[in-house]
Amino acid sequence: MLSRSDLRAIARARLKDAQALFRARRYDGAIYLCGYAVECSLKARICNALHWSGFPSTQKEFSRFSSFRTHDLDTLLTLSGREAKIKARHLAEWSEASQWQPEVRYNKIGQVTRREAMEMIRAVESLLAVL
Repeated sequence: MLSRSDLRAIARARLKDAQALFRARRYDGAIYLCGYAVECSLKARICNALHWSGFPSTQKEFSRFSSFRTHDLDTLLTLSGREAKIKARHLAEWSEASQWQPEVRYNKIGQVTRREAMEMIRAVESLLAVL
């Protein structure tokens, strides 16, 4: 199991990694890590909502919770219990971040612009502060 505090720490670390990649003009990687930062933050929120001490992380731990084994940010937001609040107060940021898919790791290098990466980082910074 990944504890809530570990998930939050991982989320913050992935955001810092994304910021470092942005400064190094590695925009594709920055976008990729931003998505994982949101994913980890949402999984910590799910733990809060369900009063779990941690989030399943192994095949065995997921055996009873296969519906929670997803990278889909919209699904995770729904499971987190924060959907209404996020969409009511942070819709622009959510709209930006929720476009992320883990498959972006297979995109050709150079497809993400500086502006796109900057907008994603700003959206994720805002979302992590309220998730």
